[in-house]
Amino acid sequence: MAAALTKSLGKVGWYMLESAACPRLGSVSYLFGNARLPGSSRAYGTGGVGLWSRLSFQRGKGRMLGCALLLGGGVGLYQTVKCSMQQQHLAQEEREAPAGGPLLTLYQYKTCPFCSKVRAFLDFHGLPYEIIEVNPVMRKEIKWSTYRKVPILMVDSKVQLNDSSVIISSLKTYLIDKEKKFTDIVNSYPEMKSVNDSGKEVTEYNNKYWLMLSEDNTKRIYPEKHMQKEEMKWRRWADDWLVHLISPNVYRTTAEALSSFDYIVREGKFGSFEGFFAKYVGAAAMFIIAKRLKSRHNLQDDVREDLYKAVNEWVAAIGKTRKFMGGDQPNLADLAVFGVLRVMEGLQAFDDMMANTKVKHWYHRVEKATLNNQGRKGTAAGGH
Repeated sequence: MAAALTKSLGKVGWYMLESAACPRLGSVSYLFGNARLPGSSRAYGTGGVGLWSRLSFQRGKGRMLGCALLLGGGVGLYQTVKCSMQQQHLAQEEREAPAGGPLLTLYQYKTCPFCSKVRAFLDFHGLPYEIIEVNPVMRKEIKWSTYRKVPILMVDSKVQLNDSSVIISSLKTYLIDKEKKFTDIVNSYPEMKSVNDSGKEVTEYNNKYWLMLSEDNTKRIYPEKHMQKEEMKWRRWADDWLVHLISPNVYRTTAEALSSFDYIVREGKFGSFEGFFAKYVGAAAMFIIAKRLKSRHNLQDDVREDLYKAVNEWVAAIGKTRKFMGGDQPNLADLAVFGVLRVMEGLQAFDDMMANTKVKHWYHRVEKATLNNQGRKGTAAGGH
């Protein structure tokens, strides 16, 4: 599978690199999608903002696009061949929907931080789900979709959710108040369309961090008034800031970029030419793109410092008296931050973060909580 995927990426990359006349080629979306299944009743949500979002290349820059195609697939392939059985143990067994519960299918890229957030939520609550891994370049697994980003979550093969935060807020609301119809819950997150500074139409959900609960349930889930606002604040922070620190840190130097692609080539069992092309061209492209992201988000010369600062800011917000921001159990903010950081596992950036910040103990507590489905009991009782 790994070799086949990379061979496809190589062909696409070579096509773009050999194209003498390369017109404006649209955008390359690394980490998302937007979709509607044939026959599905509804489609909700958006994929949010990617690690690099809608990178467009003018005439004469087709070569970089070819490199980016190799890169986008390479990052996904890196984690795919490194696949953690523990993280996907719920998805790899054949299951039927639990009694009274929804049947869930998640379309994802393994390394998409927004997809990782959704998996962390589902695993923590012990919700069975099937994973459909989407090829990050061809995306044939969602060819039925007009929405071309991920994550996409299908509920009972009828209701489609596309934005990671809408997915999580909708499911959490449903788990707390199962008397509500799922479609009614999702209707509480209407699309808000607008035109951005570039003149492109964008879709957002201004209330996607809210749980749609009654006053009594809100008081029960958030016994102190500040708890709900705190959770929402840090969920938004994870989407709007933390996620943008990942790619510049993973590909901070040429050595780190090459290190990432070393694993791909070794595990994919390439021929000598394919391996050379995937490793050096892909790594070079990602290094260049990471520099562009660094400039776009006004990061420091050493982007590690921004990562360390952000992670320590998160740990400080939890404080010394709480195991998690949610108290004795992770809340939605804990799961969101954990999901974003988890996509760096196995890379130097992750090791450096663990060694140079205070996040280690919190991270391992959340990891254990998700692997052991510690939210399952709270889910059954409708707890937070």
